[in-house]
Amino acid sequence: MSNSTAPYLVSLGDLAWDVLARPDTLLLAGGDTTGRLELSLGGSAANLAVWARRLGCPTTFAGKIGQDHFGEMALRGLQDEGIDTQVIRSAQHPTGVILALIDQRGQRAMLTGQGADWELLPDEVPAALFGPGRHLHLTAWSLFRDPPRAAAMYAAAQAHAAGMTLSLDPGSFQMIQQLGRENFLRHIAPLHIDILFPNQDEARAMSGKRSAQKALDWLREQFPKSLIAMKMDEQGALIAGPTQEQVHIPATDAELVDATGAGDAFGGSFLAHYLRTGDAVTAGHIAAQVGGWVVSRFGAHPAPDAGLQKRLEQWQVGAASRR
Repeated sequence: MSNSTAPYLVSLGDLAWDVLARPDTLLLAGGDTTGRLELSLGGSAANLAVWARRLGCPTTFAGKIGQDHFGEMALRGLQDEGIDTQVIRSAQHPTGVILALIDQRGQRAMLTGQGADWELLPDEVPAALFGPGRHLHLTAWSLFRDPPRAAAMYAAAQAHAAGMTLSLDPGSFQMIQQLGRENFLRHIAPLHIDILFPNQDEARAMSGKRSAQKALDWLREQFPKSLIAMKMDEQGALIAGPTQEQVHIPATDAELVDATGAGDAFGGSFLAHYLRTGDAVTAGHIAAQVGGWVVSRFGAHPAPDAGLQKRLEQWQVGAASRR
């Protein structure tokens, strides 16, 4: 979409296939029903890479796939988006699959298969990923189990040594709860997190606080050097950081069809603008526009249309006039 240059983004982690299933009626044990089914490129790190690249940010995806037909299709899908790919092909593990069950309200529950994307090892992380002027994005899906935790921690350390900035998406409130809040916080403590992208459920799981505002306040205290962009679904987003006063970003009025990948779309769009300009507020508004557009459609990255282009141009023109 945008042709503006931006610092190089490296998104490391999960590349899988989403099986999107929206039943027409309630699923019953032993029963059969109709519904909408689609197979779509997925994985949080891959989804974020797609949206960052679509908004003009040069992007590399690094991860692991199986030596199978689905792996090759996934790789071609990223390359067709203009994303550079640095992937390991595994003969021992299949390409990952994620089942997304979508209810009539558009909310989804995910069942994640532990495929090749969960098996990345430190010595498989390409050294060419790291260099000054770049940004590394990780998802907590790379931290919930080892492997691939050691690979993600190695990448974060290499990025810090190279002078790169780093962002983290906490990924899943349920997985944080299963791992244990203290264990999760211990795993991310060594990371030099510049930008944190929790949704409000993940913020609550990390902080132990019940209200979104108290969870944000806790995150700001726990990560004083980090910019926090907390996603709150139909309530929009809250953005705050060491040099950014708290700002509320309103949600769009989009009808919720499918929430799959909306948080990744928010993160990728945010990074595409913020890494180029340092303007967190405009980045938040652009991300909200993209996230709202995504939830009004089926899948994590439907093909952009003229309506989305118009939304983004309005915000980008407005941001340029304010600078």
